[in-house]
Amino acid sequence: MNIVVCVKYVPDATADRQFESDNTVDRVGVDGLLSELDEYAVEQALQIKEKAGDDTEVTALCVGPEKAVDAVRKALQMGADKGVLVSDEAIAGSDYVATSLVLAKAVEKIGQPDLVVCGMASTDASGSVVPAMLAERLGLPQVTFASVVETQGDQVRIKRDSDTATEVVGGTMPLVLSVTDQTGEARYPSFKGIMAAKKKPLETWSLADLGVDAGEVGLSVAWTAVEDTSARPPRTAGEIVKDEDGSGATALTEFLVSKKFI
Repeated sequence: MNIVVCVKYVPDATADRQFESDNTVDRVGVDGLLSELDEYAVEQALQIKEKAGDDTEVTALCVGPEKAVDAVRKALQMGADKGVLVSDEAIAGSDYVATSLVLAKAVEKIGQPDLVVCGMASTDASGSVVPAMLAERLGLPQVTFASVVETQGDQVRIKRDSDTATEVVGGTMPLVLSVTDQTGEARYPSFKGIMAAKKKPLETWSLADLGVDAGEVGLSVAWTAVEDTSARPPRTAGEIVKDEDGSGATALTEFLVSKKFI
C-alpha cells in the first residue's frame, strides 16, 4: 500500500509571529514546526501501515520554505518511511487553490497512492479546504473530518462528529482522508526513531520538477489577499467589580452588554 501524508510547516504559536511587507505570514524569519493537527494525520497513516503490513510505505509531503524540512523530519522521526519537500520561491503567498495544485502534482510524482491523509486544518490558517481541493484535483473520493478511522482491505470507514449528529461514512481506496484531533494522541519520536530518520530518503523538489508554471502559484494569482495588518494592542489592566452593596451582578451584566458578549 502507498500512503502519502500531507504535513505543513507553521509558525510556532508561542513565538513572536509577524507578517512580511506584502502582508503574507513570515515563515522564514520565525521559529516553525510541524502543525500539531498534522501530527494526527501522521499518526493515523502509521497506524494504517502497522495494520496493513511491512509492504506499506508512508511518504510525508510538505510544501514550504527550506526550513519546512523540519516538519518532514518530524514525520520521519515519528515513523514515516520517506519525505518530500516542495520548495520554490515562487510558491510564497500561494492560497489554498495554488497549494492544492502543487500538492496534487507532487502526489502524482510520488506515485499512484492508495491513500492520501491530511489533518483537518492547519494551525496557522484553519481553512480545512485543502483536502477537498486535493481530492478534486486527483480525481479521488474523499472522507473527511474523521474522529475514528477503520480500515479493512481497501475499505475505509470513518466516524464524523458534528454539532448536531454523528455520521458513519465509508469509501474504497484510493481516496483522500482527513482526520481530526479526536482520532487519538500522536506518538512522540523515540530516540531510535530520531536516529533512524537520519538515514531515510528525503528529497527536495522545485516547481520545475513537478511541471508547474510559476505563474500558476504565488501571491499575484491568489484569489484572496490581506489588505492590511496591525499589531495586537498591549493588554490593559482588568476592571474589578466589587459587590459590597449588592450591585455587583448589575455592574457585571452591564459590562458584558457593553462588550456585546450578551
